[in-house]
Amino acid sequence: MPSIAVYPGSFDPLTFGHLDIAARTARLFDELHIVVVHNPAKTPRFTSEERIELIRGSLSEAGRFGTPMPSANKIKIVVATLDKGLLVDYCRMVGATALVKGVRSNADLDYELPMARVNRDLAGVETIFMPADPQHGFVSSSLVKQVADLGGSVDKYVPAVIVRALAATAVNRK
Repeated sequence: MPSIAVYPGSFDPLTFGHLDIAARTARLFDELHIVVVHNPAKTPRFTSEERIELIRGSLSEAGRFGTPMPSANKIKIVVATLDKGLLVDYCRMVGATALVKGVRSNADLDYELPMARVNRDLAGVETIFMPADPQHGFVSSSLVKQVADLGGSVDKYVPAVIVRALAATAVNRK
């Protein structure tokens, strides 16, 4: 039976930090589900469908999307959305035994730890906390959007497909 992990997030937009966590997770599991989840506390820039396409484009640029699964060093990557319902229900549906969460600071850990405990209690799904690479640990999606909206370069923080999408939405927001 393949080992399956779910990497949830709003990914609005996906950053190089997110890609780093996904790549490191890919070394640990046979299958990775990157799941765009709805966060009621946030107003997204991109629709769920747009974020899925941007993630796929980013993975394609990184040479990872659609990689066949047969050998241990290759992973099947699924990009999906969960706009309602519990994340643990998605985990049960796909047979995932682990959730992966990237953490940049103690604040992230403080926010994620109670959810990890509830997810384990509800469905027996373990949460793996992956520390952010220091190169990307200061970058958030919100910061990327703010810099892009103010005309700054975000090339160092997000894949080219995201840079283009942010530029298009910045033009539409003026």
